[in-house]
Amino acid sequence: MTISRRTLLGTGAALGLLTACGSNTGRDGGGSGGEGPRLSHWYHQYGEAGTEQAVKRYAAAYDKADVRVQWRPGNYDEQTAAALLTASGPDVFEVNGPTLDQIRGGQVVDLTDLLDGVKDDFNPVVLAPKTHEGRIWAVPQVVDMQVLYYRKSLLADAGLKPPGTLDELVDAAKELTTKKTKGLFLGNDGGAGVLGGTPLYAAGLSLVTDDGEVGFDDPAAARALAKVRELYAAKSLLLGAPSDWSDPSAFVQELTAMQWSGLWALPAVRKAFGDDFGVLPFPADGPDGRPAVPVGAYGAAVSARTKHEQAAKEYVKWLWVDRTDHQRDFALSYGFHIPARRSLAAKADPLTEGPAADAVRYSTEHGYAEPLLWTPASRTAYQDALSRVIKSGANPERELRSVVRKVSAELSRVQKRSS
Repeated sequence: MTISRRTLLGTGAALGLLTACGSNTGRDGGGSGGEGPRLSHWYHQYGEAGTEQAVKRYAAAYDKADVRVQWRPGNYDEQTAAALLTASGPDVFEVNGPTLDQIRGGQVVDLTDLLDGVKDDFNPVVLAPKTHEGRIWAVPQVVDMQVLYYRKSLLADAGLKPPGTLDELVDAAKELTTKKTKGLFLGNDGGAGVLGGTPLYAAGLSLVTDDGEVGFDDPAAARALAKVRELYAAKSLLLGAPSDWSDPSAFVQELTAMQWSGLWALPAVRKAFGDDFGVLPFPADGPDGRPAVPVGAYGAAVSARTKHEQAAKEYVKWLWVDRTDHQRDFALSYGFHIPARRSLAAKADPLTEGPAADAVRYSTEHGYAEPLLWTPASRTAYQDALSRVIKSGANPERELRSVVRKVSAELSRVQKRSS
């Protein structure tokens, strides 16, 4: 099973289960041959061609340890979660997190000191979910984000401007729907899987407040979800496309006039349409609303079970803090992503013009990441309710009342453990 960097932004996706650990630990086979201890470094399996060769090349250039890179197919998050409980897991590992349980359980090493003097250069939106009680537990590698792609010419021909509000998006999707083309593609489930908390943030709300309370116990949340349901009910959404939201094929093949997808899709869209496209954040909803852009980042973490903690930390610092050339290469040469360091993003030529530059600006001005307190139990409760609202027309007020109760109880449980 091939997985790309976009996986961490598919909030409702299940990745299919494989055996969690087994004997293939990455501690055997060829390594970098560097002097010093042997380190095992795990990555999830990327879909972008050349990525595996690149990270092995980076590791081979490190001369203070013998780094063994291992590519891990399948449900990587479950594999690493299980491996962190054993002595045969990785020393260094890529993580979409780490989770609060991993941090509190002492499964990962505090990496705060690795960012001394450069912390402010890392994108604060993706650094925040890797920070707990003022300590940093993973170093962000690249930033991925989602945006709304639209065809400039199709909107112009219909006399429409790029939608700046959710109401305008609903109206535009209806106007752009024809016998051959749907107005908008949010995924084959109508957006239930990919949108996640984005409509809530667009309404000026959040998943969890800064003081650890439910962030969407507000009538504006139900109003926003009702408008997403309206898109589905009006039959202005493309459903049953050959590929899902993460692939721009539906947009490129002109099955839809607008598509919600990721920044990684931009090169393919530009190849197909030249300058005849633009990108937007998810539009604001209501008087207190604001544009919303979901962002995420895998990071490099160190297992607390490593026998070579200092060596592992030094390697992580070398690769993801010091070697800015590797960081640029990793972000831009294998797919299309934003470097986690703001100074690198500002100097990356492919990101300085046109829709790519707009996307980078949106990620900075309107980006949000799922907070550390947003646990899998809370996510499941909300995602299930969102699916019922969009696909079945369930009452959003009633659904959200139930979700608020469940999430409030989950937040109380989680925060009680930390008190």
